[in-house]
Amino acid sequence: MKRLIDVLASGLGLLILSPLLLGLALLVLVYHGRPVFFGQVRPGLKGKPFKMLKFRTMRDVFDSSGNPLPDSERITKFGAFLRATSLDELPELWNVLKGEMSLVGPRPLLMEYLELYTPEQARRHEVRPGVTGWAQINGRNAISWEEKFKLDVWYVDNRSLWLDIKILFMTVKKVFVREGISADGHVTKEKFKGSSK
Repeated sequence: MKRLIDVLASGLGLLILSPLLLGLALLVLVYHGRPVFFGQVRPGLKGKPFKMLKFRTMRDVFDSSGNPLPDSERITKFGAFLRATSLDELPELWNVLKGEMSLVGPRPLLMEYLELYTPEQARRHEVRPGVTGWAQINGRNAISWEEKFKLDVWYVDNRSLWLDIKILFMTVKKVFVREGISADGHVTKEKFKGSSK
């Protein structure tokens, strides 16, 4: 049932939102140049790699040595708007349609984190990663990594259709009030370096 809902909702969403997606793609092209999409390999179900798509929110700007400048200097005002409204996440509906993601589940993080998880934290990969999730409506980037992973594992153990519906409705509310978009002193969140426990 969950997969059926994912297919129907993502397919319908891509169809209905196609004018918005096209408009955003053109604006990203104007403000950030090519490519319009930011694709990055992330771990999916059971840790299987897939390429997650998002709208680009940063410019390609480098220092004199050819190294990318910090995120805070590369993100544009339009990019910050995309992140604040979560519009940069809309291309992930394509990942949902393909079966690489679900509408609801733990957010797909970086491949390099896989070897840093405790066995309990790694359980977040027992389900497909989501466009939104339990951790996103309970703090997003404003909570610690340990708190985020506990919420992810709680979702794995308690997932249900009704919980997914609640998370989707709460996500819409969070987007409007723009809570937890970034951690203190960071554009999004500092990198996970492993748990101390």
